[in-house]
Order: sequence, then C-alpha cells, then structure tokens
Amino acid sequence: MTKNHPVSYPSLFVSHGAPTLALEDNTVTRFLTNLGQNFTKPKAIVIVSAHFDQRRPTIAAASEFDTIYDFGGFPAALYDIRYPAKGSSEIALRVRELLLEAGLDPVMDDSRGLDHGTWVPLVHMYPNADVPVVQLSISMGQSPKWHFELGQALSGLRGEGVLIIGSGSASHNLRELMMGGHDQGDTVVPWVSDFTDWVTEKIETGDYQSVLAAITDAPEGKKNHPTMDHIHPLFFALGAGGSNVEVGARGKRIHASTTYGVLAMDIYAFGNEEEVSSAT
Repeated sequence: MTKNHPVSYPSLFVSHGAPTLALEDNTVTRFLTNLGQNFTKPKAIVIVSAHFDQRRPTIAAASEFDTIYDFGGFPAALYDIRYPAKGSSEIALRVRELLLEAGLDPVMDDSRGLDHGTWVPLVHMYPNADVPVVQLSISMGQSPKWHFELGQALSGLRGEGVLIIGSGSASHNLRELMMGGHDQGDTVVPWVSDFTDWVTEKIETGDYQSVLAAITDAPEGKKNHPTMDHIHPLFFALGAGGSNVEVGARGKRIHASTTYGVLAMDIYAFGNEEEVSSAT
C-alpha cells in the first residue's frame, strides 16, 4: 500500500486541442504552465489519453517513454519535440492493483510511448519532463459509465501523491474544423458554446448523471462529439474526482477558451473544495 502524500490533488480534465498547441503561446498554454507551477510537484502523473484506445484497460508502463507523433502534415518543428518522461513501475503496479480490485481486467504494456494526447499538455505543465508518467487507455467499446467507474477505481491515488488527468477535448468535430474554413482566432460558434456551457452547468451543480448522458441530452451533443474518444477522458476525470453519480464532489470549469472557433479548450477540476481551489 502506498503511503499518503501530504498533498491531495484534484483530478483534471484537459483539452489538448490540435498537436500544434505544443508550440503555441496562448491563453490555454499559459494556463497549463501556471497550473503545473501552482501544484506541489506530484509523485507521478496517471493520464488517460483520447489517443490510446484498447479493448481492455491498458497501462503503458515503460521505464522510459518514446515520444509518439501520431499525426501528419504539421510543421517540422512539432516533430523535433521530445518529451522524455520516465515511467514509474510502482505507480503502474498500483494502478493495476486498483483496477483488479474494481473487477476490471487490466493489461500492462512496457513498450508503448506517449502519444500527443499526453505530451502536448504535459510539455506546458511540466516542461522538464521531471514527473514520472503512467498512461492508461480508453476503450471505445465501453460506455461513459464504464469510464466514470474506471476513474472511480483510481480516485484514491489523488491522496497518494499522484495527479490524475483525463486528456481529450471539450469539443472535437474535426470535419467541421477541416471543412468549415475556420481560423485560429475565430470567435466560438454557438453550437460549441451551447454544448460546453450545458456540460459546465451540470458539472458545477453536481448533476453527473446528466454529464454522462451529454452526447444524447446536451445541445448539439453529437455535433460536438461525432465520436466518443475525446469525451471519454472527461468521464474518467469525473469519476477520479472522488465523486459518485448520486452525490458528487465539487467540479469546476477552471479554464474556458476556444481555438479555431470550434475546438473548445475547457479544463475542469474535480475533488473537494480545497483540492479544486488548489487548481485555480
């Protein structure tokens, strides 16, 4: 059993946007930088990425991680970025233990690197790559509730010195992005803000059942998320915040901005009041 840490962290949901966010200096990257600086340095980070999809919960548990460039057609400078984070066998095994206790069926993978859903936000939060990382998969064949319960299973890690992050996007319609003629500084379009404001209101009032049903119940849910990959990490972070569906811990949107008018870059923190306050 890992001993308690003097600091208990909130769980986070971060929107990682386009891969080029790693190169940018804007409101969301500055927020991520400040967020990393405001926290006491964690013992490790456990992060669920929208770009790591496996049938069973898979724990990326390498001792040292390669940087994966799981995209194409971007500026050459993006492919020069290295994020040489180390792993943590202790925390990877602790994640496995907790998932087994929850009746899940985890797999360890000691060869996979870190995809851009992980290193793009972390290059701003912890640019020196000096915090060990354990990456965990989503499962596109599973439900929002399953991802919520995946987070619940790991919620105790927050009191053991581990920062838990779900990395996806508050909105993620790439067809609209590519076909809509949007520029980086465009004002947010109503179908995005209507959706994200609805999700925020449900989170901040503790109506987590509604959050789990956001794709069907929120305004323009399907238009914001034609596929579920980038919202599943939100459900994971929600569960990892120590909440349950009936009585939730506090959740708060701690950052809101948009790139290209259609990619909402919202960031949420989940936990008790003190934990959430540490992120604001």
